[in-house]
Amino acid sequence: MGMRRTGFWTVMGMLLLSGCAHQQTLKVDNAEQPYRIGREDVLDVSVWRDQELSRTVPVRPDGFISIPMVGEIQAAGKTPTELAEALSSGLQPYVQEPRVTVIVREVNSSRVFVTGEVAHPGAYPLRGRVSLLQAIALAGGFTDFANSDGIVVIRTDGKGGQIPVRYSDLVSPDGESVILRPGDTVVVP
Repeated sequence: MGMRRTGFWTVMGMLLLSGCAHQQTLKVDNAEQPYRIGREDVLDVSVWRDQELSRTVPVRPDGFISIPMVGEIQAAGKTPTELAEALSSGLQPYVQEPRVTVIVREVNSSRVFVTGEVAHPGAYPLRGRVSLLQAIALAGGFTDFANSDGIVVIRTDGKGGQIPVRYSDLVSPDGESVILRPGDTVVVP
């Protein structure tokens, strides 16, 4: 009877552990990333020596911009340099040696979302390097019922995954900070 009970609990333990295996935990990567154009950003597109093709354009909610002679082109997800190269290629049949420059005039797409047991959950603009600790402060700090050692950062940068974070590690002298990226969601249970 004791052997059966041990086997039962072993199998149950294995099933419980395998149920948790589907969540991918990401390693914290605080390296600088090049700016990627996002939806609702406003861009200055300049074609050298051609004022009629140069213009200020918004990135539509579908991620595209419209440029004369090129038409619709995907802007969201590209760096300004990558978009300038794509526009140059698109203008090649119409303009001799096109030199295109793309400048981000307004950054409207970079946001992080803080939800759960914080005083003011919501979307917050991401201006420069913002740490997880700073985002929690922007959201008004924890409520009385928050589990501060169960914080999860959900990263949507294509790899998908979650970064579990303990508040006690963030505020310890040798703790590593987590730098947030556009689109990250901070969940405070």
